[in-house]
Amino acid sequence: MIIIKFKLLEQTDKAIFDSFFHDRYYENSHCNFTNLFMWRNPYQIAWAVKDEVLYLKGSWQGKEFAMQPFGPKEKMPKAIGFWLNYFKEKNTDFIMSGLEKSMVEEMDKHYPKRFHISEDRDNFDYVYETAALISLSGRKYHSKKNHLNSFKKTYPEAIYQPITSEISLRCKLSINTWYKQHGTFDDPILTEERKAIIEVLNNFEYLNLKGGAIFIGERVVAFTFGEQLNENTAVIHVEKADPEIRGAYTAINQAFCQREWAHLQYVNREEDMGIEGLRKAKLSYKPVKMVEKFVAVLKDDLNPIDPNLSI
Repeated sequence: MIIIKFKLLEQTDKAIFDSFFHDRYYENSHCNFTNLFMWRNPYQIAWAVKDEVLYLKGSWQGKEFAMQPFGPKEKMPKAIGFWLNYFKEKNTDFIMSGLEKSMVEEMDKHYPKRFHISEDRDNFDYVYETAALISLSGRKYHSKKNHLNSFKKTYPEAIYQPITSEISLRCKLSINTWYKQHGTFDDPILTEERKAIIEVLNNFEYLNLKGGAIFIGERVVAFTFGEQLNENTAVIHVEKADPEIRGAYTAINQAFCQREWAHLQYVNREEDMGIEGLRKAKLSYKPVKMVEKFVAVLKDDLNPIDPNLSI
């Protein structure tokens, strides 16, 4: 019998998670405390540490799933085995979600022919050259540069300010307008997203985030926040702008990268969740690479994989 006690993720767990996520190089935007903290409630994220390994699990619509284990590479064979035994003892389907390619290789190496591995395209991360997002130079960014120039010409009074506790309050007020404009208060996922954004803004300094907002007069028309993901990459958790103001999204993206991330090579703008409009927007910025993510089930498990199990 497996003896391990999982606890639901809480804000005060940040230091423990950071110690694992910073110990090795991870490209997956899910390998980050803020991301897990934001989505901990809808996905019931729980964790445990045993023998120097961090184990994470969640649940979606009553279906439990594991995330990849985190810790020293030499501990991974045993950690994978832990999850195999965990699901076997619970007599439920084995599902491990959000796997980086390196973890898939570990699973194939130590447990050959045991797993069916499938790409989770809706959750691939989009990664860009920071310098390109700042300069927006060249033909491939021609339309983006036009949007930015139009914004600057139409709103010469617009100013960018880093997010502080005072500006955080202004951002919280503007987020309600954004959701009303998109008619998304009845969408359960977007309702949870709104709650998560407000909670993060309430704990901005504790989470050690960087953020920026664009003002036109007294009104926040765009804001964003993120943090350093690994040694050469920033991750953008949230970016919101008034869709009725042409160029607002381009302006906040360009300004934030220029002010905060010019010293890093890459910017990870996370996944598109299979949303057609979001996919089109993220592809339009010309990613230099995609961070692939995978879902693993046992080969004798013929149940279909639910893509919503990814976080």
